[in-house]
Amino acid sequence: MTKSPNFLFIMTDQHRSDWLGCTGHPVVKTPNIDALAAAGTVFDDFHVASPICMPNRASFMTGRMPSLHGLRHNGCTLPLRANTFVDVLATAGYRTATIGKSHLQPFFDGRPPRAQDLENRPIAEAWKPEHGSFEEEQPERFAGPEDYDVKVPYYGYQHVDLATGHGDRCGGHYQQWFRRTCPDWQAMSDPKNELEHSYTCPQAYRTPIPEELYPTHWIADRAIDYLHAQADQPDPFFTFVSFPDPHHPFNPPGKYWDMYSPDDFDPDLPFEAHQNPSPPMQFINDRFEKGLGPEIPQSAFRATRQHLREAMALTAGMITMIDDQVGRIVAALKETGHYDNTIIVFNSDHGDYLGDFDMLLKGALPLRSVTQVPLIWSDPSHETVARTAALASTLDLSASILDRAGLAPYHGIQGKSFLPSLTSDTPHRDDLFMEYNDGGSRLGFQPPARVRSLRNKDWRFTTYLGQAWGELYALASDPRETRNLWDDPAYASVKAELSLRMIDHLTAQMDESPRAVRRA
Repeated sequence: MTKSPNFLFIMTDQHRSDWLGCTGHPVVKTPNIDALAAAGTVFDDFHVASPICMPNRASFMTGRMPSLHGLRHNGCTLPLRANTFVDVLATAGYRTATIGKSHLQPFFDGRPPRAQDLENRPIAEAWKPEHGSFEEEQPERFAGPEDYDVKVPYYGYQHVDLATGHGDRCGGHYQQWFRRTCPDWQAMSDPKNELEHSYTCPQAYRTPIPEELYPTHWIADRAIDYLHAQADQPDPFFTFVSFPDPHHPFNPPGKYWDMYSPDDFDPDLPFEAHQNPSPPMQFINDRFEKGLGPEIPQSAFRATRQHLREAMALTAGMITMIDDQVGRIVAALKETGHYDNTIIVFNSDHGDYLGDFDMLLKGALPLRSVTQVPLIWSDPSHETVARTAALASTLDLSASILDRAGLAPYHGIQGKSFLPSLTSDTPHRDDLFMEYNDGGSRLGFQPPARVRSLRNKDWRFTTYLGQAWGELYALASDPRETRNLWDDPAYASVKAELSLRMIDHLTAQMDESPRAVRRA
């Protein structure tokens, strides 16, 4: 009887696809991730279901679009009644663990202002509140000295080590460990004790926390401990290792701070390169010209050329630190004797504009830089192609993992297994459907942005709810999306054809689960 394969799934946060050595970046050093690529398959056209943290992570877990699984935008929660592919693995006898950033429930304690138009209604919302704990990642859970026991199974995970938040001030189990381990943890966490530096980029600061106490290192330590604990276990495992970096703030610790110089980087797609900027781009540029920064720390903004270079250098430092930890984790896997039966997957939850049209971070504009993310599938026991041009989505990861494990997915999953594309030039999808829903009014959108986008090998077609404008880019001739053809009459027939394809995808967003129990 063939033994079921193990899975080691490594995810980064806010990491665009072209910022790895194996995907062509000329500066960033990622030898350990490159080694995974050399032993497996690199996807050259892999995109998210939604270019923002929580909705796309929930799409990864469920194989369903945000409008179906319910975690529509940051600040919502994945319903506890939602099945995940990890639930399927656990039911089939897999040992399951999540280590690092989960973000399937909110981890900030601030609440958005309650809509005034809901205040005086007898019933405020269309759905009755779901019962259960939706505060498992909240700061108060981790205020005590001893590790908080997250209620398990946590969306299918039996073992949970959480690092919530970003940068050097992550919360969760990491913060509890940090307080126990570091005698002067309060001073280390005090902004007054940040180390001196010459950078002026927004959200860039030099942390006094050393490399071995930084969240990236802690996550690798916990992953290594978990893998060693599985060495003699007979059942297969699925281990999810999720790093909160290279997400802002820009604060790689120790040697990673100045590992790269801003002079090493050349932002080569300025705002002026766009021939007809969209209203959100103009909004961002207007704030820039008035000397205003982002509306909130998480919102996209335009930066100066020097600030872009600094952000790039610090992002590169965070990526190389992750790469070093990936090397440690893979070495530990080999020590356990499970390497030859373990599929290693490397991926990210979404990208970052990181200089595109002088912008940083992410937002409602679904440029390639925020929707295309790395995907490396390394399967030591199966020979696969070195690279694939197959168009694939975050939605497809759950179906592909279950397929490789020999397990059927649940009814209602939207993902499709891409395993055939790993062994041949078999096409996977003709086009991809993506959605973005904002939790607040930003970038000039009133009410909050509702964005639907269609992407194939030739076109990117995007609509914005309630807006007379949209976006149409000819990717074959304009891969960097610098000329919007939406209002060009020469492309009216293309726009009409893509509109019909979009309608087809929108029609498919009816939940097929659960099935009817009677004919009528």
